[in-house]
Amino acid sequence: MPAASRTTIERVWAMPSAQTFAIPPIAELLTRWLRGCAIVIDPFCGQSVLGSHRNDLASGQDAESYVHSLDVEADAVLFDPPYSPRQISEVYRSVGLACGQRETQNGGLYKRVKDALDQKLALGGIAICCGWNSAGFGVSRRYEPLEILLVCHGGAHQDTIVTVERKVAHQGCLVLEDSEAVGSADARSLR
Repeated sequence: MPAASRTTIERVWAMPSAQTFAIPPIAELLTRWLRGCAIVIDPFCGQSVLGSHRNDLASGQDAESYVHSLDVEADAVLFDPPYSPRQISEVYRSVGLACGQRETQNGGLYKRVKDALDQKLALGGIAICCGWNSAGFGVSRRYEPLEILLVCHGGAHQDTIVTVERKVAHQGCLVLEDSEAVGSADARSLR
């Protein structure tokens, strides 16, 4: 994994693809950041084989349940869900599942799966998120941004935005200046 001291932002152009990880600049980023990662969880893998632990809705298990079922500590996690309610609906229907309003509320889906992935990612691990925003796992989950890749697809296509972040602490922990993490109960006693 490359070392980074500040967030880098790059904008490139590439043809769009339903297989996000096959888009050349995204494939290059993944190769660079996943080098040396033995355990990689990809709960929305589609046709990708990058993760050592992969799931796709076609397997019959939703992403959140799949991640909770794993008994591993990951070096990296990949988050590349369907980006819009329409895409979610298409994926559900393609595997013969009913799809209503609850299933297409991507904000709730994203939060549940990111929370589950956060529990499985080792401290210092890498989270790579793809989508139409740069929210990633975020500072509230104790992640530091390392790289943002904007992939312009031209015309009326949305850009694909890839965020790379490092987990710097577990949720509910306070990070002290000497990098020692203290649980939230201990943090209250520091006041």
